[in-house]
Amino acid sequence: MAAPAPAPAPTPVATPPVAPGASAEPLLSVNNIEVIYDDVILVLRGVSLAVPQGEIVTLLGPNGAGKSTTLKAISGLLRTENGKVTRGDIRFMGEPIANAAPESIVRRGIFQVMEGRRIVEDMTVIENLRLGAFTRTDGARAQRRDIDMVLDYFPRLRERTGLAGYLSGGEQQMLAIGRAMMARPRLILLDEPSMGLSPLLVKEVFSIIRTLNRELGITLLLVEQNARMALGAASFGYIMESGKVVMDGSAPALMDNEDVKEFYLGGGGAHRRSFKNLKSYKRRKRWL
Repeated sequence: MAAPAPAPAPTPVATPPVAPGASAEPLLSVNNIEVIYDDVILVLRGVSLAVPQGEIVTLLGPNGAGKSTTLKAISGLLRTENGKVTRGDIRFMGEPIANAAPESIVRRGIFQVMEGRRIVEDMTVIENLRLGAFTRTDGARAQRRDIDMVLDYFPRLRERTGLAGYLSGGEQQMLAIGRAMMARPRLILLDEPSMGLSPLLVKEVFSIIRTLNRELGITLLLVEQNARMALGAASFGYIMESGKVVMDGSAPALMDNEDVKEFYLGGGGAHRRSFKNLKSYKRRKRWL
């Protein structure tokens, strides 16, 4: 009698599917990291995620869940806030980068667009764009070509010749993304790109994000409160609460999940439930 076939190996947790023709190793992998501020405050508790080359991956969750801290752990900006990765591993293109200097991480190909844009308001649009190329060594001519490319993607910025502080919120977000493009990154970390923007500008910014991914092949890890827009742009998503990942899946699967519909998409089927009772609200989250 033939021996029974061995059981298939379990699918790895929190790892997006690999697109056909893509490398099996993700461009970025975050493996079970813990982050502590001021040697006392534990903010991230065993966070793991993966970002494949050429994809848009989104990180969702309420305020205070640890999403921005996760981005800062990847970009090296934790050290500016007296934070550090105390456990786990972060790898970019297979190389460890946890607790590396921010400028070293930018040179490797990761650029973070901070929450609130953080442009230099008393510099012009062109000067802000040049600032994004500070780690490059390929000369002024190549940088001028890239400035022209950025302005082709953001034609509204070409018309703005004054100081960046006078730009509208949407134009400042475009400038922040354009400044990231000037570093020629392989991975852009986008933190709340829709913050403070009108619904029309939010649609425009997300259209630009999809275009950059499609036409330039830039990989993006996107932190966003607007879950509907984020999942509409991304191929895979993670949901964080209280410093840990509580759910992950393809964007269509998350969009169709009843818990995600109720708590992040403003839906949840025909019978909409009230959130007035906070204890009941927390108790109904089946992943907690």
